[in-house]
Amino acid sequence: MSLHTILLAAITFAAAIVNGALGYGFSSITVPLALLFLTNRVLNPALVLVEVALNAYVLTVNRKALPQVWRRVLPVVVGLGPGVALGTVIVSSVSPGWLKLWTFVALLPLILVQAAGYRRPIRSERSAGLAFGSGLGALYAVTTISGPPLAVALNNQGFTKQEFRAALAFIRLAESGLTAVAYLTAGLFTASSLALIPRILPSVVIGVPIGALVIRHVRTETFRRVCMSFDAWVVAFGISTLLRELALVRSHAAFLVLITVVAIDGWLLYRFFSRPQRPSAVTYVA
Repeated sequence: MSLHTILLAAITFAAAIVNGALGYGFSSITVPLALLFLTNRVLNPALVLVEVALNAYVLTVNRKALPQVWRRVLPVVVGLGPGVALGTVIVSSVSPGWLKLWTFVALLPLILVQAAGYRRPIRSERSAGLAFGSGLGALYAVTTISGPPLAVALNNQGFTKQEFRAALAFIRLAESGLTAVAYLTAGLFTASSLALIPRILPSVVIGVPIGALVIRHVRTETFRRVCMSFDAWVVAFGISTLLRELALVRSHAAFLVLITVVAIDGWLLYRFFSRPQRPSAVTYVA
């Protein structure tokens, strides 16, 4: 068993625990770490197929709440198509190094927004949903990550815990299914990608139930903030490393990105843990 196989199993196991605890987060944890030794073109197709099954499972568990939410999130689902098509073209045509860099650059502000605990309700769900869905589809097709922007969009929309999870799973099942079809059409399902699935599935099967047990004993908002902080540091490290690999910055100055992000996140964590821990209106997302 190679080192990369062991690393991928460990990473996806930790990511599955997060997903089991918070309803999503599998790709948000897996992608920044796995891209340190894999490319998007190899990793993405495997994760998309795994997430089709994972999102179907989450939707099945929360199916009772689906009738209350599906009409509200349908505009987002309708908007996914054009974005997924654009994202698939990008994955197929952009060089692996640059695609990694732009993946990390796109993820970093989304993760920091989550780490900051940003909340803002969307007043015009229908009109905003189509545009948001297109952007979300492109982001997912390129990175297989949609959790952070979805959390910002859905967090203050008045959903109960089960409704939130049902809405999230409905959107994510649609985006992963559409992306799987787009990847298949583009010929992105290769032997290298499919070979990753048996290395990932056992971690998911074991990790998700463990996460569901863990979250019963840990404050959800604290768990979410720690996960987002870890993600921010990994993404910043990836950006710093790629700046040197792509010869955009030839000195150790590239690691100023990492130092800056660690400083910002350290301040956000200090602000979070130093204030009184009060139950928030919505505390069930990652």
